[in-house]
Order: sequence, then structure tokens, then C-alpha cells
Amino acid sequence: MKFIETKLKGCFVIEPKIIKDERGYFMESFNERTFQNAIEQSVHFVQDNQSFSSRGVLRGLHYQTGEFSQAKLVRVIQGEVLDVAVDIRPGSATFGQYEAVILSAENQKQFFVPRGFAHGFLVLSETATFFYKCDNFYNKESEGGIIFNDSTIGIDWNFETEKLIISEKDTNLPSLENAKKAW
Repeated sequence: MKFIETKLKGCFVIEPKIIKDERGYFMESFNERTFQNAIEQSVHFVQDNQSFSSRGVLRGLHYQTGEFSQAKLVRVIQGEVLDVAVDIRPGSATFGQYEAVILSAENQKQFFVPRGFAHGFLVLSETATFFYKCDNFYNKESEGGIIFNDSTIGIDWNFETEKLIISEKDTNLPSLENAKKAW
């Protein structure tokens, strides 16, 4: 596996080694020892989540606060998404900045999003199956979010806004400035 740290310290794009032959392919999607050594952070995953969505579905930007904050290791099993992490760590040199990565079943890339980041994704293919590991259990009272089109963050979703499919909850999320603090 190849681990590539992004401009947001602690966020990594992970490219697995894929072995292909006439039968198909094989890859190791996660190895705790390799993962811990590469990211130099202590992360222990406790929950796996999966979603299925159609083209234009935008989920996010979400995070958990306080003792319930979560690191995530995300990937796409079927389809293609634009995956986004936003740094919301107080005092970070990259606070309010984002990283966007294309994740697909074809490229098999993964994205590690540590605690202290808001996360979201947009489905680019007709459908997509999105899978992610979390290092903490979900806690409804600790959920937070930021509106997808916050002007101070300026995410380029590269998609027609009127064609986005967004939950009512996500369309009512606050700006970064007014969001529930993750710290």
C-alpha cells in the first residue's frame, strides 16, 4: 500500500497494491499494522458503515464532537464519488481548508480522515456503494455539520447545484462560522 499525505496534515490517500490476473483481482484493503505505521497515529476502528446512493446525492459535511469525534477510513465499493474532508481543528494552519479526492471502485483508492475534520461526499456515477470504518461509535447528541456550499470553505463540487440531491437535514446545516464546535 502507498500512503500519500495530503496538504491537510493527518489526511492520507491510500493506494492499495492490486494483483490482477485472468480470474480478476486481489488486494489487501486494510492491515492494522501497516496502517498504524504509515499514518503515525493511534487509531482503532470499532464500527463499519455502508451507504448506497444515486448520482447527485451529496451527503455531508458531517462530524462528531468532543469525546465522540471520529476518524474515518473511507472507500467506494461500487461507482465513483468526490470525497471531501474539511479541517475544523482549532489552531490548525489549514483550518477551514479542504481536500477533495475521487474515490471509485475502479481506482480502489481510500481516504483516511482523522478526528477534527468534517466529511462529505458527492456521487458522480449512476449509483455508488460507499463504505467506511470509524474509530468511535456514533452518538446522535454529538453530531455536527457544515453546509456543503459554505462560501468561506469554497468547495468546488464541480456539479450543477440544482441537480444535487441533499437531505433536508443537510440543507439546513450551519456555516463553518456558526457550526457546533468539534473541540
